[in-house]
Parts: sequence; structure tokens; C-alpha cells
Amino acid sequence: MAKGTMRYWAAAKAAAGVHEEPYDAGNLAEALAAASRREGRSAEFGRVVERSSFLVDGDPVGARPHAAVELPEGGVVEVLPPFAGG
Repeated sequence: MAKGTMRYWAAAKAAAGVHEEPYDAGNLAEALAAASRREGRSAEFGRVVERSSFLVDGDPVGARPHAAVELPEGGVVEVLPPFAGG
């Protein structure tokens, strides 16, 4: 298990109710599951996360399964929901 920080942007921040929080997980799937189970999280959080893109220490996760994305000790996961505008 690694400890680090998850940062939420735009709709993800609104659904999470916080800008950032710690993670303690071995991979991205575990971190997202733990974040979804946090007290007070609504179903909207899960819907936003399903549509989101992710960066781990600035590197895009891409289409890899979340369970295949190992998280580094002290790392930063950015949760980026789809943005509108131009």
C-alpha cells in the first residue's frame, strides 16, 4: 500500500466536497473505491469518477484498467472530469 494525495477538479471536487484528500492504496482502483465509500459521498461522486480522466504524478493513465495503475508512495492522483467550453 502506498500513501499519497488525490486531487479533485471541477465537478469531481463538487461531488467529493473537498479539493484533495489522502489515499492509502496499492492501485488506482483501490483508491477510487475507498474514496467512493467515504462517509457522506453521494452516488453523484461515482458517476463523475466513471466519466473522469486521471493523472498519476502528471502522467495520463489512459485506457489502462484502474487495477493495473500502481500508485507510488507520496504520489498525486488528479481526478479530471470532462470539461466543457472552448
